[in-house]
Amino acid sequence: MVQIQMENNPSSSFSSFRSYLHALSDTPNRLARRAVSVSTSFEETSRIRARSGQDMKKSLRWYDLVGFGVGGMVGAGVFVTSGNASRHYAGPSVIISYAIAGICALLSAFCYTEFAVDLPVAGGAFSYIRITFGEFIAFLTGANLIIDYVLSNAAVARSFTTYFATGIGISTETHLRITVNGLPKGFNEIDLVAVALVLILTIVICYSTRESSLLNMVLTALHILFILFVIIVGFWRGDSKNLTQPNDPKNPGGFFPFGASGVFNGAAVVYLSYIGYDAVSTMAEEVKDPVKDIPVGVSGSVILVTVLYCLMAASMSILLPYDLIDPEAPFSGAFEGRSDGWKWVTNVIGVGASFGILTSLLVAMLGQARYMCVIGRSSVVPPWFARVHPRTSTPVNASAFLGIFTAVIALFTDLNILLNLVSIGTLFVFYMVANAVIYRRYVSVGTTNPWPTMSFLFCFSLTSVIFTLIWHLAPTGKPKAFILGACTAIAVGVLQLFNYMVPQARKPEFWGVPLMPWIPSISIFLNIFLLGSLDKPSYVRFGFFSALIVVVYILYSVHASFDAEEEGSLSQKNREIVKEYIEMEDQKKLQGQV
Repeated sequence: MVQIQMENNPSSSFSSFRSYLHALSDTPNRLARRAVSVSTSFEETSRIRARSGQDMKKSLRWYDLVGFGVGGMVGAGVFVTSGNASRHYAGPSVIISYAIAGICALLSAFCYTEFAVDLPVAGGAFSYIRITFGEFIAFLTGANLIIDYVLSNAAVARSFTTYFATGIGISTETHLRITVNGLPKGFNEIDLVAVALVLILTIVICYSTRESSLLNMVLTALHILFILFVIIVGFWRGDSKNLTQPNDPKNPGGFFPFGASGVFNGAAVVYLSYIGYDAVSTMAEEVKDPVKDIPVGVSGSVILVTVLYCLMAASMSILLPYDLIDPEAPFSGAFEGRSDGWKWVTNVIGVGASFGILTSLLVAMLGQARYMCVIGRSSVVPPWFARVHPRTSTPVNASAFLGIFTAVIALFTDLNILLNLVSIGTLFVFYMVANAVIYRRYVSVGTTNPWPTMSFLFCFSLTSVIFTLIWHLAPTGKPKAFILGACTAIAVGVLQLFNYMVPQARKPEFWGVPLMPWIPSISIFLNIFLLGSLDKPSYVRFGFFSALIVVVYILYSVHASFDAEEEGSLSQKNREIVKEYIEMEDQKKLQGQV
């Protein structure tokens, strides 16, 4: 019997300092080879997925996904964003703002659902973009999303301390946080409660996804009960005249005190309350029946949350005139300091918000770990992050690393500093996923010309950017209305021309976004419009971290990915050699028998 000596690839970019210098000198060639390289659905669900070793356990059904979606979205943010949107932007019409934002979220959720059904892996947006636009764009968006997750989770953990203190009626600063005078302001309040919360949830998600779902179900149910209590109290104690009459007659009145622009500006503010459903797509690898469960889980959670948000906004608007609403604490502020026996509602709201924080934090930490796990599978970060524990069937390494990282940031960083650093990365990923679902429908690699689709996506995005800049910067008047109308007509014309001229290259086998390409195109526009409403610090953060991610990709990721590709090609070559040898041996045996 002839022994086949399986070749191994001893050369690695990181095996020695000389090897690394050689790799750096070859960076342009490797960038050209790897940056735009795309994987396939088969590779993502087979060979690349196998790098985790143990498979994640398929234990989730549609109701688990609905629970994760509701838990991830209905956090404490709604207790703040609703007041800010009503007081400064929309007034009582904030109810419609929530409905518009819910529709926007649903359109984006459709794009996620098509990918999640066709590609049921834990990578979420990272995997979706990797199979369409290539490795570099996927790494840029995925890494930014993980940074947003970590920073926002640290902020949420610190806000838990505040709401928990409100619920039990004590002062946060004097009882639950330790002030260290030697540290700079904004980083000198040590929050051990937030650290303990993050570490406990990290242990839970490392232990079992199924148990994490059960815990989320319980906490979400309790949180919804508190939300229903707030809604009922608002309608009970409120007055319908507050929907049209401000407290100060000098302020604009009516249901639309700031006009149509106020409604849409309010929608941009409250849309951030819907961020969280994307984490549900990272659970796709653990769903028993992705074709049936994922569409119901993702879309159902967005619809349910939209109904709850609209009812909360209506309750708040009836409870107080919009010009008396506290933008920082709209519900608890309405009862704080009252002498009619209703002050206790403030404590109840604090407890309810605490449960909301727990659910949103749990879901977000599950999502961030699965993003990191799949990024590790692609070899652009160390494969150690991709390992799935054989006993728990969870990505323990990624969960533990990000949990500890989040706890360290939550220990000392002020909430306001963290809040200025989040949201833009998530909206950018939503925008990219909407582009990706159009590209994947109309472009088949190697058989169709991608330039008509790329040209459409560029022109439509450019028109949306111009519309957004004019909406936010141009003074109100007829010229502004005319230019906005022209931009809308151009965008619709470009969309209709593309729909007429370019045929779809593929049809989804199981579930697809309806009314293609209209729904993802509307999602592209809405995400650009919402990006235009974010503040300057958000863009500074995005630019800084994006530049850092590019440096990491050039210095490490592209070389690790190149090595993985070489080893994979070599393994494939070895398999072909063995196959040829076996076929030759079989032929010899047949000839000998003859």
